[in-house]
Amino acid sequence: MVTAFVMIKANTGEADRLRTDIEDIEGVESAYIVAGDVDLIAKARVDTPAAVKEIAATRIQEVEGIEDTQTYIAMD
Repeated sequence: MVTAFVMIKANTGEADRLRTDIEDIEGVESAYIVAGDVDLIAKARVDTPAAVKEIAATRIQEVEGIEDTQTYIAMD
């Protein structure tokens, strides 16, 4: 299994709605609204690095209201 964390910047006032939309994506285990440089952090657990790419670069990025993402793959 591959675990990845996706840092998400959202449009102002969109965090609550985005959290729900992101949690509905297959492979996303959880999403949290956070304070700091990003607005949300999503945790994904999937079978392959290619599946991480599908979630982060395609599925999350296509959600309306997301400004930017950065993805980090856990090493252990």
